[in-house]
Amino acid sequence: MSPDPPLLLLLLLLFLLLSATNAAVISPTPSPTSSPKPPKTTTPISKSTLDPKQLRALQSLNIPTTKNPCTSTTATCDTSTPFSHLLSLTLSNCSDDVALSLTALKSLSTLTSLKFINCPISPIHFPSELALNLHSFTCINSLKKLTGVWLSRLQNVTELTVSKTSITASGPSIILNGMKFLDSVTMSNTNLSGFLPKHWHPNLTFVDLSSNNLKGKIPISITRLENLLHLNLSSNSLNETIPTTIGDMGSLKNLSLASNSLSGSIPESLTSLVGLMHLDLGSNQLNGTIPDFIRDMKILKYLNLEKNNFHGVLPFNVSFIKGLEVFKVGENSNLCYNRTTLGSKSKVKLGIAPCDKHGLPLSPPPAKELSSDDDSSAADDDYGNVDEKKPHHGPSKIVLGVAIGLSSIVFLIVFLVLLSKCCK
Repeated sequence: MSPDPPLLLLLLLLFLLLSATNAAVISPTPSPTSSPKPPKTTTPISKSTLDPKQLRALQSLNIPTTKNPCTSTTATCDTSTPFSHLLSLTLSNCSDDVALSLTALKSLSTLTSLKFINCPISPIHFPSELALNLHSFTCINSLKKLTGVWLSRLQNVTELTVSKTSITASGPSIILNGMKFLDSVTMSNTNLSGFLPKHWHPNLTFVDLSSNNLKGKIPISITRLENLLHLNLSSNSLNETIPTTIGDMGSLKNLSLASNSLSGSIPESLTSLVGLMHLDLGSNQLNGTIPDFIRDMKILKYLNLEKNNFHGVLPFNVSFIKGLEVFKVGENSNLCYNRTTLGSKSKVKLGIAPCDKHGLPLSPPPAKELSSDDDSSAADDDYGNVDEKKPHHGPSKIVLGVAIGLSSIVFLIVFLVLLSKCCK
């Protein structure tokens, strides 16, 4: 007996439904509108992987080590395993109980950069491995009483910065001669005495020896530094003349020789420094006329020639002076400016007198015994001041007081006369 056809059809439909369900379970099709989300992961708390010896060295220097020192702003580390090692370290605002120890410094011999900022602690002898490994050394208002011999042991530094820290040495040469890779040197406000070096390393790009007690002349050898960008020898006791070959430093952008005892004229070779932006020769004993070529220095922004012995007519016009951010030329008693070029009411405060028809400074008018409110302010303008003639302020207080007093008396007399008539 054969099964009923409707029953066969029902069984067939049930079989197809089960087959489709099994296929969906075995090979699920991802939804086109959604993508599977990655499982959530939790970032483990960073723990210090610094070499334990270096970690103890930092602790001895009162540097917090509760977090990973390699992620702080005071240190950087390499990526070696299983422990990383310090590459740079900054010690700043040290407390009174901080003291350098030989053991700690030996552990820090991997450092290539070391900075002391506002840490007036006593220096100690650096281990040779640390001294030779340093490429950058900075000491600002720190490490009491450094010596030239102490600094000279940093033979592989490319950047040396010492400021507001006393250095005892017979001159910069004892410090710099052995530093064959030096690129930048700053030793300012250090009481450094002696003469400038006669030999300089040709790869130098930055030299700042300002605010010291250096004496003697500027050696010609320094003008052979073709890569030098910045030279600051201001606030010393340097004398004689500026080297005539100073224009050989073709890369120079900043030249400051202010506050010395330099004499002579401005070298003509200075015209070769086409990239010069800052020229400070103020507070010396320079003489002669101010050369015309200075006005052709198109990118010059800072020019200080004040407090010297220059004479003659100032060779600059208004457009050149206005193109400067800083211009100082005052206190040159024999220097004057052309009123035709700059105008008698120049808006630039020069601090020098206008020239007469012979190109000599006009004598200032005799001082008046009147108050500062009179018309003498107009004469001040002819000597380079920015103030124009002051406005008239009307009658003085004394005249006004007398007028008011007399008016009051007249008013009182009239009042009494009227009062007497009314009472009759």
